[in-house]
Amino acid sequence: MNAIPIYGLDIAKRVFQLYWVEVETGEIINRRFGRDELIEFLAQRPAGRIALEACGSSHWWARKLTSLGHEVVLLHAKFIRPFVQNNKTDASDARAIWTAVQQPGIRTVAAKTEEQQAMLGLHRMRQLLVKFRTMQVNQVRGLLYEFGATFKTGRQAGLAEIRERMAELEQITPGMLLTPIQDQLKRIDGINDEIEALEQRIGQWQKQEVACQVLTQIPGIGRLTATALVATMGNPKTFMSGREFASFLGLVPRQKGTGGKVWLLGISKRGDCYLRTLLIHGARAVLFKAREKGPWIEALRQRRPTNVTAVALANKMARTAWALLAHDRVYKRGYVSIKPA
Repeated sequence: MNAIPIYGLDIAKRVFQLYWVEVETGEIINRRFGRDELIEFLAQRPAGRIALEACGSSHWWARKLTSLGHEVVLLHAKFIRPFVQNNKTDASDARAIWTAVQQPGIRTVAAKTEEQQAMLGLHRMRQLLVKFRTMQVNQVRGLLYEFGATFKTGRQAGLAEIRERMAELEQITPGMLLTPIQDQLKRIDGINDEIEALEQRIGQWQKQEVACQVLTQIPGIGRLTATALVATMGNPKTFMSGREFASFLGLVPRQKGTGGKVWLLGISKRGDCYLRTLLIHGARAVLFKAREKGPWIEALRQRRPTNVTAVALANKMARTAWALLAHDRVYKRGYVSIKPA
């Protein structure tokens, strides 16, 4: 059986470094390429295994190189860094990637499809708009507070009260400030429209994807969380278990041990902060608004604080989502898994 060539590829915007060892001669090659030059070179090479760091444009390169007949492996940067020798350069990075991909049990990142990447792009745009809206609302509140005006808590209630008391604000606020504040209120309305338009696009994809429809059956997972889960997870087979997926999202405790003793600390908070936030907010919605929470949640609430219970439920939601997608199942309330003999 002939061994396939293994390549370590360090990608950037314009400069690309490729490291490999010729299978037949054993020659070590560490070569620099331009973008088009690299694609043309790899198109002429025999099918091999190409490893690269999961960073900007890596998923596009994974799809491109796969279309050329190669097997592509994406690695997290933290698994590559220990193998960088001496100074960090493009050449040493390519060699480190080549070394890391050959380690037994190395964890990989699933390459995303164009639709999954586009969906994550919509989520990131919405997230930034929500941040802008929050900043704008807080600034309006702060500016008017300087002139003695206070309003109800909450974004919607506060904005509604500001508009209702506009006649009063005209009396206590200088004209040179009031007009820009009115313009800022219009800007907030525009941001609301943009957020709503993005959520409609996200909802359209959710209705088309069977995986998203399956996940929305889980209590606490709605349109935003389901689409973000499917797009972030990629291929569920990349994770060996639901526990590994929950660990990938940072929903498991950090561990510290010595002398055979292990202490569990707070959650690791690794992975995608946005998706972890959605899951925890969904878990809080179940805790405070669900009519039937289930015996597991009720028992957990009696012995653990609310925040701990919410994170534990978010962990369970993530593991349930992985199980449904990895094993092609539908959600069943009260389902109890049985380990095979």
